[in-house]
Amino acid sequence: MNALPESLRSHRVQSQADRLDSIRSVSDGRVIWEPVRSLWFSAMALGAVVGGIATFSWPAFALFVVSTATVLLLGHSLGMHRKLIHNSFACPKWLEYLLVYCGVQVGLAGPIGLVRSHDLRDYAQRLPDCHDYLAHRQPFVIDAWWQLHCELRLSAPPRIEIEARIADDRYYRFLQRTWMWQHLPWALAFYAIGGWGWVFWGVCARVTAGVFGHWLVGYFAHNHGGMHHEVRGAAVQGRNVRFMSLLTMGECWHNNHHAFPGSARLGLYAGEWDPGWWFLRACARIGLVWRLRLPEDLPPREELHRLEPTPTPARPVALLAAPLHRTLP
Repeated sequence: MNALPESLRSHRVQSQADRLDSIRSVSDGRVIWEPVRSLWFSAMALGAVVGGIATFSWPAFALFVVSTATVLLLGHSLGMHRKLIHNSFACPKWLEYLLVYCGVQVGLAGPIGLVRSHDLRDYAQRLPDCHDYLAHRQPFVIDAWWQLHCELRLSAPPRIEIEARIADDRYYRFLQRTWMWQHLPWALAFYAIGGWGWVFWGVCARVTAGVFGHWLVGYFAHNHGGMHHEVRGAAVQGRNVRFMSLLTMGECWHNNHHAFPGSARLGLYAGEWDPGWWFLRACARIGLVWRLRLPEDLPPREELHRLEPTPTPARPVALLAAPLHRTLP
């Protein structure tokens, strides 16, 4: 059968209708060293390790913990991932801008670049095969080098069509051009308050933890961990990395996310802690967010199947007045 899954028809990434051509578009390519990305991460890591050790203080360490948790929760999990990429909830524009700005502070990329890289990987993993770079298929050390210091140059890359609400937004275009420079005002403010120690811990260590942690969770979430669902015919299955639920703000429930990518809730079953969802629920209670999408709000996917034994769903959320889970074939 040469047809693509119906769920890919409305994807931002568009290749040929023929499945073989689509696979080639995300399989044929080479991994090369990317100097800007590599030097950015290396400089931050050097500042974090050498500068952080030389200037350690408990206030500086507390700044690292609080700032890292803030940008991971508000920025990466909610702003970049659940809102900008998947549009799984609605909120005022000012709040969306604030969340995405926090996402830039993680240090991975600008908003438009992050949407492009996320969607290319997501599209490739849903096909029957893709490049090892996109699948996290290489051994641990090689994958670390590839993801942190290199980029994939595809021979005939597919077209990525980002909707105007993102691609034409002047604020997002500004953040995309200046995302590295957006850390400078905070570095200056931290230096004025706490000296170099606050810069090394509040900027360098925070960015290092965000970038390295994003790769580390991505590696394990595609290679090791439990599964509730299988996306049949997909090159890569998501995995749930249970012990990272609080550290990742709920992003570790990656098997759930592969099954229901548009859901605002990632921890779908009993015992799956999801701080990002907790924050959205609190915001919904005071009217700051609405239209939170759950699995039952998403189009059915023929290729999605539940694995046995059936897990226990988390309690339905009275706030949304709807059951969380629906039965899958």
